[in-house]
Order: sequence, then structure tokens, then C-alpha cells
Amino acid sequence: MRDTIDIWSARFERATFYLALVGAICLLAIVAIVTVGVVMRYVLGIPILGVNEFVQLTAVALIMASLPYCTAKRDHVAVDVFERILGRWGRFIGDIVAYCLSGFVMAILAQRAVLKALDALEWGDATNMLRMPIWPFYAILAAGAALCVLTFAVQLVVLIVKGAK
Repeated sequence: MRDTIDIWSARFERATFYLALVGAICLLAIVAIVTVGVVMRYVLGIPILGVNEFVQLTAVALIMASLPYCTAKRDHVAVDVFERILGRWGRFIGDIVAYCLSGFVMAILAQRAVLKALDALEWGDATNMLRMPIWPFYAILAAGAALCVLTFAVQLVVLIVKGAK
């Protein structure tokens, strides 16, 4: 049983890491296109059309591709304003509620993104200026949200097994 858990844990960790690499590539692409766009517009006087479309869609991919990795590493910003007031059990119950709500919202987002990706693929939806297909960005959004759901589920199980501390 332990070997099976270790295998799935390693696969999950790899999946979040590779998706984070997609996010890193998106970040580099945004930096490159904005830099080239600024140089072309202000130095050469030749603006690049569609830079905003590219940046907007790539930013969605950047965030949603990086979110599962960040969630798995617990690198989100956390504010513990009520930690002392709630006590050990209050924090425990609050964490359970937070994982459940976060997982639920991400599950809805993943489901809607999959449907929207399939719809955009079927109808050939594309951006106005660059005619970039939109479905890959919905697919990345769906993958990121789905991996976040799994991350929250695993973290919830670990929390319950460990109990309140």
C-alpha cells in the first residue's frame, strides 16, 4: 500500500512540476513579447498588433499552470488573524472548511473550463486580432484547476489523519 501511495505521490508531484514549467514558459513569453513590443513601438515606431491579446491569454495560462504547484508546496499567502482566538480545534475545523470550499470552487472551475475548451474547439473560437485559438488556454485552466482539486483533497486527508495540532 505504501509503495502505491509513493508512486502516485511522485506522479502527482511531477504533474504539478511540469505544469509549473508551462507557467514558467508563459512568463518568459510574456516578458519577451512585451519587450519586443515596447522596442518596436517606441524605438522603431512600428507597433505589434495583438500584444494585449497574447499577454492576457498567456497570463491566464501562467497563473493556472503555476497554481497547483504553489498549492502543493503550500506557498500561498496565509493570514492568521483569528488563530489565537479560534484555538486548536477552531483552526482545525476552519482548515477543513477552507480545503472543502477551495476544492469545490476549483472543481466547478475545472468542469466549466473543460466544457468551454470543448466548445471553443468545436466552434473554432479564436482571438480577434491574432486569430489565436482559445481552447488551449481553457485546457490549461482546466488542468490547473483539476490538479488543485486533487491537491486540496490530498491536503484535506493529511490534515484529518494528523488531527488538530
